[in-house]
Amino acid sequence: MGAGGAVDPLRPWTPLFLSWPQEGEMAPWGFDNRTKHCLQHLGKHYQFQIRDPRPEDAGIYRVRVQDAAVSSTELEASAVLPRVVVPLAGARCEEQGDAVLEGTVSGPCPSATWRFRPRPLRRSDRYEVLVSTDGLTHQLLVRRACFSDVGLYSLGARLHASSAWLAVEAGKDKSLLTVSADHQQQSRFAGKEGGSDVHGQRTDATRSPGSRHKPGAGGFSEEARGPTGHFSQGLADLEVQRGEAVVLSCTLTSDLGPGAWFKDGVKLSAQDGVAFEQDGLAHRVLIAHAEGTQAGRYSFVAGDQQSEATLTVHDPPVIAPDMTAKLREPLVVKAGKPVTMKVRFQSCLPVQATWSKDGAEVAGDNGRGAQVAVGDSFTRLCLPSAGRKDCGQYSVTLRSKGGSVQAELTLRVLDKPQPPQGPLEVQDGHGAGVCLRWRPPRDDGGQALQRYVVERRQAGLSTWLKVGEPPADSTTFTDAQAEQGKKYSFRVRAVTAEGPGEALASEEVLVAPEVLPGPPPPPVILSASSQSITLSWTAPRGPGSAHILGYLIEKRKKGRNTWVAVNQQPVPEKKWTVLDLRQGCQYEFRVTAVAPSGPGEPGPPSDAVFARDPMRPPGPVRDLRVTDTSHTSITLRWAQPDPQDGDEALGYAVELGDSASQQWSPCHAGPVPGTTYTVKGLRPREAYFVRVTAVNDGGRGPPTALDTVVQAMPVSVCPKFLMDASTKDLLTVRAGDTVRVPVYFEAASMPEVTWLKGGLPLPKRSVTSVKDGLTQLLVPAASLADSGLYTVVLRSPRGEEATYSFRLRVAARPRAPGPILLREGALGSVIVEWVPSPDEADGRAAPLHYTVLTRSSAHAPWRPAAERLHTCRFTLVDALPGHKYHFRVVAKNELGASEPSDTRHPWVVPRQPPDRDTVKAPSYQEPHLSQKPRFLVGLRPRTLPLGCECCMTCAVQGWPPPRVTWFKDDQSLAGDPAVYSTDLLGVCSLVIPSVSAEDGGKYKAVAENTLGQAVSTATLIVVESSSEP
Repeated sequence: MGAGGAVDPLRPWTPLFLSWPQEGEMAPWGFDNRTKHCLQHLGKHYQFQIRDPRPEDAGIYRVRVQDAAVSSTELEASAVLPRVVVPLAGARCEEQGDAVLEGTVSGPCPSATWRFRPRPLRRSDRYEVLVSTDGLTHQLLVRRACFSDVGLYSLGARLHASSAWLAVEAGKDKSLLTVSADHQQQSRFAGKEGGSDVHGQRTDATRSPGSRHKPGAGGFSEEARGPTGHFSQGLADLEVQRGEAVVLSCTLTSDLGPGAWFKDGVKLSAQDGVAFEQDGLAHRVLIAHAEGTQAGRYSFVAGDQQSEATLTVHDPPVIAPDMTAKLREPLVVKAGKPVTMKVRFQSCLPVQATWSKDGAEVAGDNGRGAQVAVGDSFTRLCLPSAGRKDCGQYSVTLRSKGGSVQAELTLRVLDKPQPPQGPLEVQDGHGAGVCLRWRPPRDDGGQALQRYVVERRQAGLSTWLKVGEPPADSTTFTDAQAEQGKKYSFRVRAVTAEGPGEALASEEVLVAPEVLPGPPPPPVILSASSQSITLSWTAPRGPGSAHILGYLIEKRKKGRNTWVAVNQQPVPEKKWTVLDLRQGCQYEFRVTAVAPSGPGEPGPPSDAVFARDPMRPPGPVRDLRVTDTSHTSITLRWAQPDPQDGDEALGYAVELGDSASQQWSPCHAGPVPGTTYTVKGLRPREAYFVRVTAVNDGGRGPPTALDTVVQAMPVSVCPKFLMDASTKDLLTVRAGDTVRVPVYFEAASMPEVTWLKGGLPLPKRSVTSVKDGLTQLLVPAASLADSGLYTVVLRSPRGEEATYSFRLRVAARPRAPGPILLREGALGSVIVEWVPSPDEADGRAAPLHYTVLTRSSAHAPWRPAAERLHTCRFTLVDALPGHKYHFRVVAKNELGASEPSDTRHPWVVPRQPPDRDTVKAPSYQEPHLSQKPRFLVGLRPRTLPLGCECCMTCAVQGWPPPRVTWFKDDQSLAGDPAVYSTDLLGVCSLVIPSVSAEDGGKYKAVAENTLGQAVSTATLIVVESSSEP
């Protein structure tokens, strides 16, 4: 008996506690279905079962979820069905004697019934049913018992029943029994243990509920077998596989009369699926296809003699075929969730299931609530709450009388990782940060580690601050942000896909203040060669320099910013030889002191030194000459010394000698790296002696001097203009803009610069400037009067001249045209005339042209009708009758457009022009050439803004002249007031004066005559209107 319901907790992770109190008292319950009260659940559905209910179990049952009443129900006493409390006991009697079977039920049960094999028994002169006055004791009296009465009798009380066997003795010798003592003992055991179904068949907790009970082997006792000399060949034990044919045979020595076959003490007949054969004294029983239910103890009885044998049918359970692939894949669940491992099988015999984990049997009462259940075709192991300890290899062994089979599956339980293994080592890095070390967690929760999370908390505070996320393969982390002089606590968590696990925390540690050594002095170069450079240094002074652990040496090539470490570990000596140098390169060195608190600041670099062997002095420079002079400078150039005269020169020394004192003085500090030098700061027109000496690490070479003195005065050069691709002969600027025209030139001495406009001096409003080879024209606000030809004249002190001319044109946007005059032209055309822009008569203005625009309404956008007109007249042709036209004229030049000139009133073309303007086509005889319609010019797709006029035109040919019909989206437009069409000598037009969004679609022109038709289609797309020009 059970009650059930669905419970939906507020959160998936909220613990769920169920209680089923009975009349205010907590009912003890468990997960094992063999307990009195059993709680089972599947998902959100829970079921509370009461095994073997009794009258005292009646009452009100309530279910609570976390002390909150959810539901209640009442178990009435009348709903408790009576059961057999005193089971039937096996009985025996002599043939033709009377036998009594008796049982007791828990309550009055008028519907109790007696059954035999397993048909209901009806009262007769041979069967009498007696009931006590209290309705509890029931008796069955079998009168004049015979061998046909041998079998299983049962007393049924609704859902409960009890069974017992009746044995009949064969006459006075009592040698033939129909039921063995072993079977009677089993029947008695079945009456005390377990429950019975309505047919009196027992069920067991480890057997399928629907499997039939099989009595024990041995239908006759040993003394009933008789002498074996009456059988020349007795029955022999036989083992077969399920489905094989079985033959059990025996041979008598003499005819003892008709014989009978028994199985487990029950007489066999053809209805039991067997066949009988007799060949003289040989008797056989045949089974075509052995089944598991046909296994048992078989006996043949003839007269008072019998022969017995055991038939064993191997019919092991079979794992369901669809389970094979499922069992290969591991079952993955999350920790804390219920787990159900279900294995389906096929078996004809009762099956017992034994579950094992990693070789150890899993019992139903193992303290963790594991439940083992066996059904007709499945076995199930349920764990109410999975944990990491439940991971492993599970196996289930299915056993029956036909054999056994084993299935294996793997269970993986995913959980958050355990905390990292401690202790969490914290080490002060003395200025480099706080270094943390730990070990990976013992259990990663079944998922690969993704990263660690390191957190820090300052002493006295409650907030943890995340300081880093080292990768999963790293178990160290350095917190470089910890402030010195403060105490901190650290903790580390492992993170997987299931989330962060528990934290491993450290004790509080103090970050010591940083005391670093000072920088050492620059190293001193002791020796240098192409293979090594030896240097030395002294210890630094100041705080932090008392305990020096060693020194770090760095090098760099001269002119570069990157320093390269020479040694990785500090060296205690104050002298070091640097190797791994590139020959011929120049190097600098610096030293850093290292103390327990860390490395200090690097010292200043040493002097640059070449990595090469000692050198010879270079030879004299060659080809010394003067390349330029001025009033204050002399520029020299020379060639390198001959390599045969000495080693390579590393620099040069330039010296000047006064012509009066004959003493040489250097012109610079340090050597000159190149082969050219300009001596500056000289006195004008003074004469100097000049010499150049090559130098290197081996010393100074012999000097090379000029043979004559050099005067500090410029070399005479004719002035000239410096022209490039950006120099233009015509400059056009906008009126009002600032004009700046730079002109570059070169000359030995500053020439006289003159600016002219049209051959005359510049007006006062124009400004010029001259400075260091540049003269510039500046006009603050250009006007039309500034247009003209400009000339720059350079005149040297010697009278040499150079000229450069360019033309400047100042232009402005043109002024608007005058009023517009409209008049009607021939064939519906409109002649537009206007007064020209005033700038057209000004010869200084930029050339201009005109643009004519039209629109069909006051709100429609302007559309160009003609552009780049150089006259003041325009004719608009193909004007539509009854249509309004607005006109606008704009003057344009290269600097922009003028203000527009618009018509005040629109021009309206009459629908029916006067007779005087009618043009009659010349009459002539059309040739009688029959031809079906065809389009010479088809319709074209159009995309127009809202409010614009749309005119679709096509040309059609045919004889007789075709009739053209217009359609929109396959709907005729005949009679539509929003559009009108024209047809002039085969040129057909459809006009929409002002298109709207609804006018968009597919248009079609159909031309028809007596010979056929032609179709031309086009699509009109209407978009939002653009702004007016």
